[in-house]
Amino acid sequence: MPELLDKINGPADLKNLTIKQLEKLAEEIRQELVAVVTVNGGHLASSLGVVELTIALHKVFNSPEDKIIWDVGHQSYAHKLLTGRKERFKTLRQFGGLSGFTSRDESIHDPFGTGHASTSVSAAMGMAKARDLAGEDYNVIAVIGDGAATGGMALEAFNNLSYLGSKLIVILNDNGMSISPTVGALSKIFSKIRFDKRYYRASEKSERILGFLPLGKKVWEFGDKIKSSIKGFVMPTTIWEEFGMAYMGPIDGHSIKDLERALTQARDYSHKPTLIHISTTKGKGYTPAEGDAVYFHGVSPKCKTEEDKTIPTYSEVFAQTILKLARQEPKLVVITPAMPEGNCLSIVQSEFPDRVFDVGICEQHAVTFAAGLATQGYIPVVAIYSTFLQRSFDQIIHDVCLQDLHVIFAIDRGGIVGDDGKTHQGIFDLSYLSLIPNLVLSAPKDENELQHLLYTATQTKHPMAIRYPRSCGTGIAMDESFRMIPLGTSEVLKAGNDVAIMAVGASVPYAIKAADELSAKGITPAVINGRFVKPLDSELLLDTARRIKYLITVEENVLSGGFGSSVSSLLQEAGLTDVRVKMIGIPDIYVEHGTPTILREKYGLDSNGIVKETLALLPQVKRIHC
Repeated sequence: MPELLDKINGPADLKNLTIKQLEKLAEEIRQELVAVVTVNGGHLASSLGVVELTIALHKVFNSPEDKIIWDVGHQSYAHKLLTGRKERFKTLRQFGGLSGFTSRDESIHDPFGTGHASTSVSAAMGMAKARDLAGEDYNVIAVIGDGAATGGMALEAFNNLSYLGSKLIVILNDNGMSISPTVGALSKIFSKIRFDKRYYRASEKSERILGFLPLGKKVWEFGDKIKSSIKGFVMPTTIWEEFGMAYMGPIDGHSIKDLERALTQARDYSHKPTLIHISTTKGKGYTPAEGDAVYFHGVSPKCKTEEDKTIPTYSEVFAQTILKLARQEPKLVVITPAMPEGNCLSIVQSEFPDRVFDVGICEQHAVTFAAGLATQGYIPVVAIYSTFLQRSFDQIIHDVCLQDLHVIFAIDRGGIVGDDGKTHQGIFDLSYLSLIPNLVLSAPKDENELQHLLYTATQTKHPMAIRYPRSCGTGIAMDESFRMIPLGTSEVLKAGNDVAIMAVGASVPYAIKAADELSAKGITPAVINGRFVKPLDSELLLDTARRIKYLITVEENVLSGGFGSSVSSLLQEAGLTDVRVKMIGIPDIYVEHGTPTILREKYGLDSNGIVKETLALLPQVKRIHC
């Protein structure tokens, strides 16, 4: 039984615990994390790696008065346990339960909502400046990983730090490098010197005194150059000090004692912004996660058929298709912004290591990098999650589509993604991409169509985006050879006369099932696989509308500006004002976390929802057999 964790109802309960008790608490927290996350799914290895840091932060600082911002927020599970949410922790990532990230709606101990990387330092700077302007006195702490720290937004914030001059603490959680004992020992010595107030007082006095002496400033500048050269040689401090920050570390991120000492020194130091560099092990304390931190970064269930045979995910089919295409086309290259595993690209990397580029958490750079490759005759595939593609909107317009460059966007996690929640639902892409000239936009109904659309994109000399879901495939048999799909063509899957159900992407199987249920009620629906959101299959859609007069559009996307909106605009432009259209999609909200099944049911995107809306649309005379 977790004896200590049971007694922690808030950060204040940590204040009087001894180091040994805190270390025991860390063990209990890890046990709880493993027990819950291995069942519910979630970001396990990341949260295991910051348990001691979380404890030390709440021991030294006073949340919520002091503001602790977790970059991305996927490592905040221990933080949730220590801030009054342990009784609800078993609801993590469940519908109606705790979010898998930090959320201002969930707790006063979450000062900033997160989900995307590289935002913490900017947010912390805003809070620190607000504090200064209001004449208040509290601490602001940003915790950012070594991966997120390479993101363009984080670097922009670091560049702005010295200009604003506000006091804040940035903790660089580095789990990607090993630090030798020699460097670590020297770093501790330099850290003690730099954070000793007596050193700063002596330093400031010395500079003032030398300023009054002949050649005094020259002596000081010469000494400063020597000091900087030595520090830059023995430890990685120079870059941070050039950003106007005091540097402290590297520090053992699993030593509560060392962390508490460093955090206390940084808290009491008010000269300028501070960076504390800590070294941690991802997955710490759970052997399977330590051995394979990549796999245990995000835990999720496997997809299986009733015969217990694994069905490949859309991501796996994407990677397998890209591998086949790369073998055929030597100028095909792949770009991923820090998601090679999520996009299942390891099989392509193994065979073509020089043609797969991981650019880090830099979505804007990824797109313009692809544009540069395309100008020289290469065919770049930008493999990216829908929620992260949003960050490169300007580059898609300005650098790719305006120049009509042959760049392929493979958009993973399109539509409802489920447990990751509001920050990760891929429900906006059909809307914001459909308004861009020169861009072809498509969504396959199944994994077999995905491979053909990818092949089509390689043969199309224009920008093309292919959006597919975060899920297992349908289990359909895969064609052995590729075939071209003519751009802007849809597909009639079921003939009918009473109503036409037009669906795109992952919504198509639900439309087919709904049609079967409606047929059992005496209604004969047509089912159309829209397939292309842009350009629309105007000829087929208009012919269908003139003949049937009742249309249902279905999409896992916001209704504003999406597939249904495009169909409605097409009908209006054609003067078909007598056609009744019902659009099924996501209303003007952010979709919460929960399983895709629950969320589709809630928003009427499953077969039952489609049947219900169809019956409501049809006049009584057409429902007489129901």
